[in-house]
Amino acid sequence: MSLVRHVLESKGRDVARVPPDATVLQAATIMNERRIGCVMVMDGDRIAGIFTERDILCRVVAARKDPALVKVSEVMTTKVAVCSPDTTIEACRSAMTRNKLRHLPVVDGTKLVGMVSSGDILARELKEQEETIHWLHQYMHGPN
Repeated sequence: MSLVRHVLESKGRDVARVPPDATVLQAATIMNERRIGCVMVMDGDRIAGIFTERDILCRVVAARKDPALVKVSEVMTTKVAVCSPDTTIEACRSAMTRNKLRHLPVVDGTKLVGMVSSGDILARELKEQEETIHWLHQYMHGPN
């Protein structure tokens, strides 16, 4: 059974962060440069929220707000679903599907230690399925 910690070991633990007073334009620039779909909004070491592509679309663009003037704290998602390093991949997939999420911050106690995306979960599950198929093929047909 794969855990979130296994995903973080392979992808790394770096999480893009912005302060609550960052503008939407600043956050979007970071997201674009790093080719990521969200940034964590951090007030010191405390998670203040998450700012996603969906927030940009629904709360900024569709609302005709100026990204250079709007602070991320005004348009971020404040109810942040999280997981822990010991959460199973299956539990993450289920939570993401049920809540229509693409990103889950990983917290250990109260400390942000990583981020997993739906793509990370899918890649891990595909790898596990390929390994299972490989071992079943060897079992059925021998080592060749």
